[in-house]
Amino acid sequence: MIGSLLGNVSQRAHSLLYRVSLMMKPQVVFVLGGPGAGKGTQCSKIVENYSYTHLSAGDLLRAERAREGSEFGQLIDSYIKEGRIVPVEITINLLRKAMEETMHKDDKQFRFLIDGFPRNEDNLTGWNTVMVDKADVKFVLFFDCSNEVCIDRCLERGKSSGRSDDNRESLEKRIQTYLQSTRPIIELYEKQGKVRTVDASRSLDKVFADVKAVLDKEG
Repeated sequence: MIGSLLGNVSQRAHSLLYRVSLMMKPQVVFVLGGPGAGKGTQCSKIVENYSYTHLSAGDLLRAERAREGSEFGQLIDSYIKEGRIVPVEITINLLRKAMEETMHKDDKQFRFLIDGFPRNEDNLTGWNTVMVDKADVKFVLFFDCSNEVCIDRCLERGKSSGRSDDNRESLEKRIQTYLQSTRPIIELYEKQGKVRTVDASRSLDKVFADVKAVLDKEG
């Protein structure tokens, strides 16, 4: 009887530890859409209203490019200016480091919006290889927007953003990269039933109303 009791206690303890370990594993929502679809703006709204931390792959890469002494700065700069996708090892390392630092500061902050990643098959393969046991991808939040609207928004943003890639030449390259490389990734997740699509061509508030509906349903 005592042995059975101890066994039950041990089993419950193991179950509790397992649930705790799951809770501590980063819960990830990939946020995808064309350049100018409003990913960053909507992520800021989500952070204001929900307990998510926003990690922009592009912002992390630009920060690393600007960091004094970075061994990857020049390489990242050339890829961004050409509208090409930075090697996956660099991006995943920056994302993993940012998640670890966030959770180290506050263990309640384990839910992340990863904006602008994975952008191609290489990104996805790298994520699945390196992060498959380290983070759980809940779903993909896809901001669907026409190419014309995306370009117009980026050109308008470029008047004040200071971003070297907010010009028509870079934008057209980025749109082509998105269509050829990122859309197939979205379609792959769609087949798995893991894509939540929002019409991003409308006003900020209307788009966010749909985003809220998705997040409230997903929990």
